[in-house]
Amino acid sequence: MVDVRDTFGRTFKTLRVSLLNTCNLGCVYCTYGNEELKENYKSSKDQSLSADQLAQSIKQLHEVLDLDTIRFTGGEPLLYKNLPDLVRSVKEAGIPDLKITTNGLLLEGQAVSLKNAGITTLNVSLDAIDEDVFFTMSRRNGINRIFAGIDAAINAGITVKINSVIMKGLNDNQILPLLNYAFSKGLTIRFLEIMAMGHLYGNSDSSFYSQQEILQTINKQYNFNRLPRVSSSTANYWQTEEGFTFGVVANESEPFCGDCNRLRLDSYGNIYGCLSSNNPISIKNIGQQELVTRLEKALTQKQALKFAGSELSMMHIGG
Repeated sequence: MVDVRDTFGRTFKTLRVSLLNTCNLGCVYCTYGNEELKENYKSSKDQSLSADQLAQSIKQLHEVLDLDTIRFTGGEPLLYKNLPDLVRSVKEAGIPDLKITTNGLLLEGQAVSLKNAGITTLNVSLDAIDEDVFFTMSRRNGINRIFAGIDAAINAGITVKINSVIMKGLNDNQILPLLNYAFSKGLTIRFLEIMAMGHLYGNSDSSFYSQQEILQTINKQYNFNRLPRVSSSTANYWQTEEGFTFGVVANESEPFCGDCNRLRLDSYGNIYGCLSSNNPISIKNIGQQELVTRLEKALTQKQALKFAGSELSMMHIGG
């Protein structure tokens, strides 16, 4: 292991791996108004690393960084054909905490195999309980498949959390229904402020729903107290008087860049030190010393104060 740190003392302990840049939803904050970019990503699929190459890149990063956590993202990671084998290979490298962020559409049929491969936690993206609002947000039907997938993951023994992106005028009326659904399942839910990524870069103000507004909405039904923030956490958490827990990922209202420990790896073998960066750094076919040099370069991409936004699409690099 090499001690790779920046001038703020930040290092990389969590690796987010974007397995592919296609998705079976068309969520308005990710792809809507950005179909040409989406097609360009699809057309470059032949440049993607194979499962073996991707596993090797992850292991090489782990040898240098001694990673604590891997989170597999997309696009939609459950579309990745070799996912259980990849997870198993990464687990054998000795990385203890393996997680996935998914939209849940394919989860019901894969939950058991993912658990057996080594997945410990699933974050399921769910932006509405009402099917009409779900369609407004995702441009797709199938919300009951997501509910079934969540149940299957719970029954398989995987820890499940729910992520809900809130957009003013589109799904802010779903905050309490989502909260009540999560609480009825005994799950933690996190509400996300929208990020100025992709087609929303420089154009997110009209849809922005703040942490304060989210808390005010929840306070209509629940009383709650704030919990201490865990170092490097993306979310602030509160606990209701009934003992339920919810969080808010307030990247704009309450930035968490100061102690961020996340590194991103895309499906082409490029690393990014921050979502704010459009500048990929290739780590394909290099030795350890050159990898350290490129990791140090990735550290310079980190923001000192707050997320700056990017034209990079979530479809390409994951949330």
